[in-house]
Amino acid sequence: MAVSDPISAACGAASRMSRLQRRMDRPVRRVLPRSLLGRTLLIILIPLLVTQGISLELFYGNYLKVVSRRLSGSVAGDVVLTLDLLDRYHAAGDRDWITRRVRERTQLDMNWNPGQILRRTGSTHVLGPMDEDLAEALRSSIGRPTYVDWIDDPRAVHIRIQMPDGVLDIGAPRKRLYVAPIWLFVAWGVGSTLLLFLIASIFMRNQVRAIRRLARAAELFGLGRDIGPIHPEGAQEVRKAAIAFNRMQERVFRFVAQRTAVLAGVSHDLRTPLTRLRLSLAMIPQQGTIRAGELQADVADMIGDVAEMERMIASYLSFARGEGAENPVSVDVGQLLDEVASAFRRAGGVILSVSIPKPVDAVLRADAFRRVLDNLLENARRHGGRVALSAQHDERGVVICVDDDGPGIASEKREAVFRPFESGRDGGTGLGLTIARDIVRAHGGDITLQGSRLGGLQVRIVLPL
Repeated sequence: MAVSDPISAACGAASRMSRLQRRMDRPVRRVLPRSLLGRTLLIILIPLLVTQGISLELFYGNYLKVVSRRLSGSVAGDVVLTLDLLDRYHAAGDRDWITRRVRERTQLDMNWNPGQILRRTGSTHVLGPMDEDLAEALRSSIGRPTYVDWIDDPRAVHIRIQMPDGVLDIGAPRKRLYVAPIWLFVAWGVGSTLLLFLIASIFMRNQVRAIRRLARAAELFGLGRDIGPIHPEGAQEVRKAAIAFNRMQERVFRFVAQRTAVLAGVSHDLRTPLTRLRLSLAMIPQQGTIRAGELQADVADMIGDVAEMERMIASYLSFARGEGAENPVSVDVGQLLDEVASAFRRAGGVILSVSIPKPVDAVLRADAFRRVLDNLLENARRHGGRVALSAQHDERGVVICVDDDGPGIASEKREAVFRPFESGRDGGTGLGLTIARDIVRAHGGDITLQGSRLGGLQVRIVLPL
């Protein structure tokens, strides 16, 4: 119990955290967009806003504040110097001369309002740190009541100072206090964000359109509508998905066509042995005296017809069953060829050679692929040929060749033998090569026929790595 209690507590804490996380995820999912386009644009928009906010804070919080303090300190220094001169020289002519020289040298326009009393102190507020910086500079430099007006005059900032005999109104040009309009920087940040977001929206809509078209094609294909191959477009991954969908669609259509052809040919192939059975059964009662030898021959013929039907039905079931239940695994192709060759020799076939220069591995459905090789070797044996097996790596993948020295197949007929019921000689059903191609293509490869170096036929199987 001492050991299990901490474990139970940890499991309980993890369970509570999981429930809490699920409860927190629900409101987040309600707020988030449901479409891929909306979520992608949100992923783009949030970093843009964060980046612009950081830029604004860096500008507003550092550069603009430093420059604003320096400009405010410069204006406050000129005002303090002017007040010091006015306190030092009291004559009327001196005061006019001081205010005139200050206007010429510092661009500060001074007006004297004798007898007035400053009724307000402090400062009006504008966007930016300039108002607070100027008020603080004046407060720390001048020991008198002051009022800073940023609103009344659009061209100047008025600094009103309470003097012993009146109010001194100092008009400071705004260019001496403003670095740049804050709204201009904000407009630039917002405008650039909107522009980039618009460009990203256009590009992402094109990408999402390709995904929507692919989803629509998959939906229609699932409803059984032949929409034809879709045009690959969009990003590389979306193009690959479209190409894979086209290949899947082609394989499914080919699969359905092959199964339909098999179902259409079942009645035709089974009709012949059934007709022979019907005739044999009809002839037996019509014989007046049935001799044992003749009856035995008829029974043997009927047993042969039944065996032929069983063989054809087994081929149909094998073809219709497919190989989807077996999982692909990594297989040593050399070992697989050796096993198939040994079984072929035991069945009476002749193997000339098994050539594998280097170890070859491939991801296969081993039992299904063994059926392919068995079928190819049986075809070679049935046509009286000796066989040579080989496997190697190629730039296209794994290449497996089955060569024989039999009569071969004419080049114009090589593609036709892959169709169902095309080669029913020697008791065959014409499904062997059809099943072989179906299995190989289910592995993503292909099977072709060509002339052999032994003088007969070569079956070449190419499998992807």
